[in-house]
Amino acid sequence: MAKRSFKSSALPTILTYLGLAIGLVFSTFPIVWMFFSSLKSNTEIFALPPRLLPDDFTVAAYLTIFNDPVKVRFFINSYFVAGVVTCLTLVIAILTAYGFSRYQFRFKNTLNIFIISTQTVPPITLLIPYFGMVVAFRIFDTYLALILTYMVFTLPYAILLMTGYLNTLPKELDEAVLVDGGSSWTALWRVIVPVSIPGIVATAVYTFLLAWNEFLFALTLTKSMDLRTVPIGIQLLMGQHAFEWNEMMAMSVLGSLPLLVLYLVAQRYFLAGMTAGSVKS
Repeated sequence: MAKRSFKSSALPTILTYLGLAIGLVFSTFPIVWMFFSSLKSNTEIFALPPRLLPDDFTVAAYLTIFNDPVKVRFFINSYFVAGVVTCLTLVIAILTAYGFSRYQFRFKNTLNIFIISTQTVPPITLLIPYFGMVVAFRIFDTYLALILTYMVFTLPYAILLMTGYLNTLPKELDEAVLVDGGSSWTALWRVIVPVSIPGIVATAVYTFLLAWNEFLFALTLTKSMDLRTVPIGIQLLMGQHAFEWNEMMAMSVLGSLPLLVLYLVAQRYFLAGMTAGSVKS
């Protein structure tokens, strides 16, 4: 009986770990293949039968990218746009979330419903209207067009995430500042923001990731090579007669590194922010 009980209790655990192992291999194998493909020559990538490890390791694809000012510009553009979008989104989201979390005002529920409803609209359906607006405002092929457009998609979720996190903080923190003669502005920036670092980091990581990886609007709202971002740069390596697969893989690796480093550095805050923000809203 004891052996049967042990086997029956251990089976779910074994199956759970087996499922996690399969999921880990399934999710990481494309990344490993991408990395080793970036260290192959373009012809070796098509070798049959396919091999994971290259016969001759080469960093030629990386050198080609670093020695090409146009490709380097793709990374500069992505860093600049994603960084500005993240900073502006955080400031607006914090101010808005503080208002939703701490104050009662007219049409509060209506605004909440409106913000949530914007998340249900597929971005591709807004492509043509936004293109028309950008052309009408004469900001086509500018950083401003990308930044404003990206913020339309990052702000709703950022506001919801920050509001959920601020709702977990006791209002006594604000009241203590007001009793001491401080203002709501002081309470926000001197007390609430410092203790909201996990939520802010979670929001920043999400926003940066969305802006860094965006492809469709970056392709539509820009035309000059000076404003193209990394996802567009990867697509441009698909020529009419040949694909530079090793350079595509190398750019993909380099494009993934900022997100990986950002997540690893902020992992503790990111997980805490996502969890706390979802407990109470």
